[in-house]
Amino acid sequence: MTLTATTPTRPAGTAKPGRRRGIASYWRFYLALSPFYLIFLVFGLYPVASTILLAFQKWDGLGPRKLVGLQNFGFLIEDSTFWLSLWNTVVLFAMSTVPTLVIAMTLAVMLHSAVRFKGVYRIAYFIPNITSLVAAAIFFAAIFSTNFGLINSGLRALGLPTEDWLRQPWGIKIAISTMIVWQWAGYNTIIYLAGLQAIPTEQYEAAKVDGAGPFRTFFQITLPQLRPVVLFTVIMSTIGGLQTFTEPQVMVGNAGGTGQSGMTVVMYFYNQAFFNNDYGYAGAIALSIFLLVLLFTAINWRLLGGRGRR
Repeated sequence: MTLTATTPTRPAGTAKPGRRRGIASYWRFYLALSPFYLIFLVFGLYPVASTILLAFQKWDGLGPRKLVGLQNFGFLIEDSTFWLSLWNTVVLFAMSTVPTLVIAMTLAVMLHSAVRFKGVYRIAYFIPNITSLVAAAIFFAAIFSTNFGLINSGLRALGLPTEDWLRQPWGIKIAISTMIVWQWAGYNTIIYLAGLQAIPTEQYEAAKVDGAGPFRTFFQITLPQLRPVVLFTVIMSTIGGLQTFTEPQVMVGNAGGTGQSGMTVVMYFYNQAFFNNDYGYAGAIALSIFLLVLLFTAINWRLLGGRGRR
């Protein structure tokens, strides 16, 4: 007996199932998502591409553009004001990010163990993050003012000498970093608290049975379990800290205060673009900020995330 394989035939006019799932069949979904891609193209991708192109050109904002190659980057390397602003940015980043994350972790652990009024505490800690940045900067400038500021009033009450905070290089940095800590500690506290609530309580109960104290429990259970959350907050703080702009601009002005000690890289970029009308050089500064953020993010990822991958 001979067996003959037969191929099933599809009725005429019936499309294959795979074809029905083609790109064309999802046009409604792509149409619904198209506003996001259009907005990203106009306000996200185009400015980035334009900035990269400007970094290799000389342009005052009105006249014709002139291609100058790496000339802007060559001047950037020799520009002492750029290096000063870079130093100020890194110092402010270190003075604000480390205290912010330590305070946030402490508050999160305390909130996690609190029994009553958890919701009230969460709202109270998150309020600084939704407060107007300009209004907060004016408020902190008043707190650190020489004659009538709250800080100097407290020092006088204790019989200690007062300081002219906003006219001294390190006083300016302390005032700016204090404001950044106040603004972002609550935001990171909420994130840490969410991470703490995801840790199984059985691990804490087992540690308690084994006789582990609070510090050993924190460093051997809480902190390792929170490593992805800590990595996220460190990276976000790095990106935000290296782009500090509004706080020093409102508190000490566009010049950066005494000795330009409050001048950050983003402020210097702003001044070059919108005061000196040197958009090409400003593009080179913006590109350097991007590379700086990328470098610090990679270092943090390596230090905090690399061990977890292995």
